[in-house]
Amino acid sequence: MPLWQVITLGLVQRLTEFLPISSTAHLIVAQRMFGRTEEQVKKDPFTVAIQLGTIVAVFIFFRTDIWRMTKAFFRDLAENRFVSSATNDGRLAKLIVVGTIPVGICGLLFKKVLEEKFYNPTSIGVVAIVFALLMLASEWWAKRRSARGITPRPQTQITLFDALFVGFAQCLALMPGGSRSGTTITAGLFAGLDRTAAARFSFLLSLPAILAAGCKDVVEKRNELFHGDTLMSLVIGLIVSAFVGYASIAWLLRYLSKNSTVWFVVYRIIFGAGLIAAAAAGWFA
Repeated sequence: MPLWQVITLGLVQRLTEFLPISSTAHLIVAQRMFGRTEEQVKKDPFTVAIQLGTIVAVFIFFRTDIWRMTKAFFRDLAENRFVSSATNDGRLAKLIVVGTIPVGICGLLFKKVLEEKFYNPTSIGVVAIVFALLMLASEWWAKRRSARGITPRPQTQITLFDALFVGFAQCLALMPGGSRSGTTITAGLFAGLDRTAAARFSFLLSLPAILAAGCKDVVEKRNELFHGDTLMSLVIGLIVSAFVGYASIAWLLRYLSKNSTVWFVVYRIIFGAGLIAAAAAGWFA
């Protein structure tokens, strides 16, 4: 793969990974624009490289939170304290574990089927629009709750139901165009969390799923990944994606602390409609 394509794909992945607009969709579209077929996109080992950058970015940005949660998790286990009596950090760690279970099961059962059905531009466009409308509905719901005097809940008040609800929403992100952060932030708003809490929990919840999926892909594609030019592409893509991903997380958390997701809704609808139109015109043939 040419170096400029490696850097371009790394930038595309990282700029869109943490924004609620679906990095997988943008990555697939970018690869198709480079002339690759749907089958080549599915089998491309480079996507593993830049998705590993996601893990690096989240770990670095939330390193203090992760360290506190890890220590608290094992301390609570040693002292037989479960969710109801756990420390705040230990409780959040357990909720992340619980919230990860649905996507783990769905990924194992349905990933192949989803790749066969949803890795084409038309399906991506439809999914992007549908989830844009759901995101808009969650904003309406949050505004309606606020008008009734119901205060959105912070991260410390996330419940077991919230974790499962957001966890099941994360399963929808297995469809390109759904967006992991988009579906989970939307679910968080529907559950009554404030935007910052929904976004932070979304990022932390993504860690186990992305780490597990990344390790699985590395094992399955190890022969292609650790070979000649592909290895160099992996290193470059990982560095670019990790650097830009860190900046994306910081920007989104600041943005959502003061703004709604409406502009992302507008973008997703335009992006989805454009993909459907381009596919109908035969641009991705």
